[in-house]
Amino acid sequence: MSDIKKTIESFREQIRHHDYLYYVLSQPKVSDKEYDNLMRRLKDLEDKYPQFKSGESPTVRVGGGILEGFKTVKHAQKMFSLDNTYDFSELKDWEERVYKGAAKNRKIEFVTELKIDGVSVNLTYRNGKLVVGATRGDGETGEDVTQNIKTIRAIPLVLLGKNIPEFIEIRGEIYMDRVEFNKLNKEREEEGELIFANPRNAASGSLKLLDSGLMSKRRLSFFGHSLGACSGLKVKTHWEFLAQLKEWGVRQNMHSQLCQNLDEAEEYCNVWDKKRTKLTYDIDGIVLKVNELVQQKELGFTLKSPRWAVAYKYPAHQATTDVLKINVNVGRTGVITPTAELKPVECAGVVIRNATLHNFDEIKRLGIKVGDRVLIERAGEVIPKVIKVVEFKGEEAFKIPHTCPVCSGKVVKEKEEDVAYRCINPSCPAQLERALLHFASRGAMDIEGMGEAVVSQLVRLKLVRNFADIYKLSSEDLGKLELFKKKKIDNLLSGIEKSKSRTLSRLIYALGIRHVGEKAAYVLAREFRRLDNLLTAKKEDLDSIYEIGSVMAESIGDYFSQSQTRKLIEELRKSGLNFKEEVSQNQSSILAGKAIVFTGELKDFSRQRAEELARNLGGNPVASVSKNTDFVVAGENPGSKYDKAVKLGVKIINEEKFKEMIR
Repeated sequence: MSDIKKTIESFREQIRHHDYLYYVLSQPKVSDKEYDNLMRRLKDLEDKYPQFKSGESPTVRVGGGILEGFKTVKHAQKMFSLDNTYDFSELKDWEERVYKGAAKNRKIEFVTELKIDGVSVNLTYRNGKLVVGATRGDGETGEDVTQNIKTIRAIPLVLLGKNIPEFIEIRGEIYMDRVEFNKLNKEREEEGELIFANPRNAASGSLKLLDSGLMSKRRLSFFGHSLGACSGLKVKTHWEFLAQLKEWGVRQNMHSQLCQNLDEAEEYCNVWDKKRTKLTYDIDGIVLKVNELVQQKELGFTLKSPRWAVAYKYPAHQATTDVLKINVNVGRTGVITPTAELKPVECAGVVIRNATLHNFDEIKRLGIKVGDRVLIERAGEVIPKVIKVVEFKGEEAFKIPHTCPVCSGKVVKEKEEDVAYRCINPSCPAQLERALLHFASRGAMDIEGMGEAVVSQLVRLKLVRNFADIYKLSSEDLGKLELFKKKKIDNLLSGIEKSKSRTLSRLIYALGIRHVGEKAAYVLAREFRRLDNLLTAKKEDLDSIYEIGSVMAESIGDYFSQSQTRKLIEELRKSGLNFKEEVSQNQSSILAGKAIVFTGELKDFSRQRAEELARNLGGNPVASVSKNTDFVVAGENPGSKYDKAVKLGVKIINEEKFKEMIR
């Protein structure tokens, strides 16, 4: 057995070495086929001898299945955003502030780096092993996307070499290069899915996938560029830190430069303004950092930005062309968005054929018509937009559609002050995937096993065209899905069957009616008791309910007035779903009228079930803690809500006490 373990470790070391040669040094010494064979041999051994599997093995990069969702994680050191400058006079002003804030009579060097247009992440290593990968979030707290980050081959699971600190946060940028971006969009277009606007959005969307197996197929890459919290790191400058990253096997951008003064930094900015279109990835500027770490410490931070670093943003690229057509697209939330189809024109090294018009108010503001000559801008290497009409040549004004271009459903503008027009047909194909995920989610119908990857396949194979089709799925249908064998098929069918008995309030929430959240759905179910009563309710009936209000009442009325909705409801009725709400009449309950917050992991209840029980006894579960909260129910590993309750002096009880109350 010891020989097997040594062989496995040897394979792992070889693969890590080849990853270093490929991603860090850009000097691969084996072909892709040889690399794949090595990986396959390692995986075969790990499958045969599971006792030797490891979370740091290169084989985890193939993805680890479907995630329930992302937990939040607090960064050891806050991730700050950068202040922006747009011309060299602003850079000069920044330099003056730097010299004023740093100790006098000391030379200041600058490190210049390409500002990658990607997604900022924070990688936490303990004793050289990657333990957490998180998004930037709000700077203090981000989403824990470790499992997805582990699929990115440019990120080492184990730091190489020497001088590895006990604890370190390495900040960097996850991105998708243009070749992979174009390939992904082509695949999505062929499958009838919405295409990503730019590589940054594609990287961000990929990183948030709940299916890490699917994530592993998106060839994302990474550049490390900044230091967060650390313990035991011995470097004196940022330039030394970048060199240390390379020794550890962390990829950092080869085009970074140490500049002796601001003049050299400005020259660097000018050079890359001309060369940026030749890169395989998008950049939207240059980052300048004070080199010495002691000087960085002296300069410190403002509330949101480091005083020792700044971003120099490149000016937008512009071009003029003709409008051939104005198209309207339906997004996954039902929003109708106009797009200008253009006579192809080169802008920032890319041929542009379409530009966003944002919304119909923007069309009116621009006065744009088919045939006009327009100025377009590609700012920050993202999707181009129309800036203005430079020559009015068109004749016929654009008319806002009253019906959805995809399903012919009703299009509404819910409030006069809104800019968005929206298709409100629940079965609109353009909105279907997102709507199905919501319908099956834990707070709604709670269909176990019906996650993002499953829903995507059901829609692509046209097995499900509306909510009711879920309840018509057969074993034969599910057998057409990837990786679906008997056990998985039986589990999903069982989850679908169980969902039929969910409460009416959860069904109302699952339907995805605009403005109707979990609490409003419960109020409606409690008020009307039966779905048929809600179907026939008049606007004044809804308006009279204190928690509903006129905007929500109008949205509910519009939703149930549609013929498509009525047809859907009848199909759900035939499938045997529960259309009633059992409401407790016990107003003497200790929970009656109490504002309750749940935090942490409960042993005997899901969060949704605990809130449901509280509501049935007259309680009012709320999302956040305030001075008006009556008490907080705290499970294991409570979060910031617990801390806030302590700070405000709000009563805190445990799960056992809550169980006593509901008895």
